[in-house]
Amino acid sequence: MEQQLTAPVGSPDFVERRSASSGSAPSGERRQFRDGNRSLRPEVAEFADAVDHYKISNRRRFITFEELYDVMASLGYHR
Repeated sequence: MEQQLTAPVGSPDFVERRSASSGSAPSGERRQFRDGNRSLRPEVAEFADAVDHYKISNRRRFITFEELYDVMASLGYHR
């Protein structure tokens, strides 16, 4: 016997989030990759903001190590 984990469609507990008929458009882009605990070190926060900006501008949720290096180089890192 399989256990049901979600409320069935049509039940009072079910909330349909996929339809756009709610009347209001979503405001801005949904941020899924930023955590709420930013570092207190300004250089770490600057790096995290640069990575977030890269992800948004390139519409990427995950980036490669090469892309991460490019972000670091854009901030002035050199070996």
